[in-house]
Amino acid sequence: MEYKTLQFLKKEQIDLRQKTILVAVSGGPDSVALLHFLKTYQETWQMRLIPVTINHQLREEAGEEVEYVASLAKAWGLPFVSRKIDVVAYKEKESLSVQMAARHLRYEALAEVMEEEKADYVAFGHHGDDQIETLLIALLRSTNLRGLRGIPVKRPFHRGEIIRPLLGVTREDIERYCIRHSLEPKHDASNDDMTYVRNYLRKQVVPLLKEKNLHLDRTVQRLTATIQEDEAYLHKLAQEEFERIVRKEPKEKKLIIKRQDLRHLAPSLQRRIYRLTLDYLYEKTLPQLSYNHEQLFLSLLDEATQNQQLHFPKDLIIEVVYDNLELYFKKEAQEAFHTYVYDIPATISLPGGAELDITVTDEKTKEKGPFEFVCAASEVTFPIHIRTRKPGDRMRYRGLNGSKKIKDILIDEKVPRQKRDEQLLLVDHTGRILWLIGVRKGATSVAEKDTGYISFIYKK
Repeated sequence: MEYKTLQFLKKEQIDLRQKTILVAVSGGPDSVALLHFLKTYQETWQMRLIPVTINHQLREEAGEEVEYVASLAKAWGLPFVSRKIDVVAYKEKESLSVQMAARHLRYEALAEVMEEEKADYVAFGHHGDDQIETLLIALLRSTNLRGLRGIPVKRPFHRGEIIRPLLGVTREDIERYCIRHSLEPKHDASNDDMTYVRNYLRKQVVPLLKEKNLHLDRTVQRLTATIQEDEAYLHKLAQEEFERIVRKEPKEKKLIIKRQDLRHLAPSLQRRIYRLTLDYLYEKTLPQLSYNHEQLFLSLLDEATQNQQLHFPKDLIIEVVYDNLELYFKKEAQEAFHTYVYDIPATISLPGGAELDITVTDEKTKEKGPFEFVCAASEVTFPIHIRTRKPGDRMRYRGLNGSKKIKDILIDEKVPRQKRDEQLLLVDHTGRILWLIGVRKGATSVAEKDTGYISFIYKK
């Protein structure tokens, strides 16, 4: 094992000299062998080694395993750090699987220790057989190239990198190493439970494959390395296109994509941009999504598709809004806004920090754009109401014979669905809608004989 690992580190250009390394140690053969190997070269490479154990509190034996690793660290003259994480509570809170919840909390805890110790690397004991099993699991479950990347030898993490020095050796190599150095690692009984897919593959499938290829671990490692290189290149291209065609609205945690821009890209880039949008919106807790979710998203690119909404986990909505795709999280139901104005002049504070200035004048002034409205004072019955829409609201506006539903006006004016309930109306006390603010102005009359006018100016 020693020779293979030294050659592997050299090949992967992992230099451990004068580095601070957190070694993730569970107490099993792989992590114990890794810690022992690094301890052997600690003085030669002038490394600072810190074994770290994360107690997931999912098994009764977890406490004993923490104590075992602590005793190893003490016997070998190493510092020791342990952390407890509440996987069950986090799983319920975030609606994740046990595996996903454990992974997220584990890496979060390791990042904290890495910061505290100013470490350069976090080292894991994954080996070549783990890589085989991971690829087989991906073949059973994954529908894209990303899922076939396997376990990376190294990747950026927090302030440094995660490394896996044992990916170039097999489980048998590690077992022989433990026997040769009189190591007595703990045995996790859950590794014998054949209801777990990984255990079934390890015991029933991998041995049969190795009969056909004695160096299967090397073959799989080369395959996953090639896939990782190809995927990294495609990811880079997708990231560039994402920055080019996706508009971010950070305050609302919202993304807007022109469907035509995305439609013109190659399918491989469309799929990766889909994934990048989810990574951006969900941030740390990306839920488990299926192939069908991806296909539903891509179906929205069809030019004929209009007024469609997809509802994804955690209240994420993906909506076709005319020529755009809009991705946003559903807001909690907002109370209807309603305020009154009895006296003018006045400045009224509105939702979102906007204001409405109301003044009276003897001379008719010319309206300057969609956010200014002028009408004769004789047209208005006080108090004036400023409110959000109600079911059945209708108005007459300039150039229209008859009246029209506010809902239909907003649709005609291409106001996004999620903005319609926020739309403000200016209404007099008789219920007459004078102004659909910023959208349509009511059909009020202004005659030469009028002697007083009211000016309304909406300011965002």
